[in-house]
Amino acid sequence: MQVPLYNQSGEKIGTTELPDAIFKIEPNQPVMHQAMVRQLANARQGNADTKTRAEVAGGGAKPWKQKGTGRARQGSTRSPQWRHGGIVFGPTPRSYNQDMPKKMRRLALRSALSAKAAEDQIRVVEGIQFDVPKTKLVEEMLSAMAVTSSALILVGAANPVMQKSANNIADVKTLDARYLNVRDLLRHDYVILPLDAVQVIESYLG
Repeated sequence: MQVPLYNQSGEKIGTTELPDAIFKIEPNQPVMHQAMVRQLANARQGNADTKTRAEVAGGGAKPWKQKGTGRARQGSTRSPQWRHGGIVFGPTPRSYNQDMPKKMRRLALRSALSAKAAEDQIRVVEGIQFDVPKTKLVEEMLSAMAVTSSALILVGAANPVMQKSANNIADVKTLDARYLNVRDLLRHDYVILPLDAVQVIESYLG
């Protein structure tokens, strides 16, 4: 598919070709949803822990004799109904990790990219290379390309100057194209793609 090509000043300098197999497929909504849920679940620590009556310190002695006091029989002050007692059915450390086949994960990425392309929310840039970190340069570039809300800027290789330039802009994130994921794609309205990032994406999604 043909899309406009911009320079880092945000000016149109021509057109470029994006592979249809990545940017022009029918988005698979269920697979995108599953990939999003999987990523959020895998980010959970799962280390919340409570103690059962067997794990709480104390409570070894019977608080009073079994009969004759007029009170209900009790065997331990660490029973769940007591203050400082154990917790019934509380959380224990567990893993929330979900598996997903590689083909489905890649289909989810292609679907998200195709949805962005269909909504004209992808901006392809010839290259982004600043001499010094300067936030204003990134703001001017995004404004010239009519990026009016949150944006995900992908880079094909490590670009610390670019990252420092974009760090102070609200709702703008810089990400290595090798680590492209569904959550970042869906959480940002626009995707800024330098040509070297397109090549990286094509290398594993093409």
